[in-house]
Amino acid sequence: MLKNFTAQRLAEIEKYNIDQRFKYALKEMVKHGAVWILTDEHGCMMLTIDDEDGIPVWPNEFFAQEWATGEWETCQPKAIAFDKWFRDWTSGMAEDELSVVVFPNKNEEGVVLFPDEFEYELKQQLRAKLN
Repeated sequence: MLKNFTAQRLAEIEKYNIDQRFKYALKEMVKHGAVWILTDEHGCMMLTIDDEDGIPVWPNEFFAQEWATGEWETCQPKAIAFDKWFRDWTSGMAEDELSVVVFPNKNEEGVVLFPDEFEYELKQQLRAKLN
């Protein structure tokens, strides 16, 4: 998927702090028009960070696939287009009292947002891209 990425560029991204990862993820998601999650036969992968249950999201298939190890090795990356995310996922996650964990690092640290906050951030990035 990321054939144009060098090993050096991937290593740089992996060293980003949480805020840098968040900004990178939003830009990449907007660039490709999708949010990436991991799913298996039971549904989507979930994480608990700071006592918040959330669905982790990644900027692209590559980074999502990197998480499909250990207890999640049977998971597959899945792209959710923005129209479907905005229409179904934001409200569904809010009803289920789930958060969004944006581009978590290997230590399971990432920006944790309420679903409507995540949607707002994506839409702000979309507006910025159009201007």
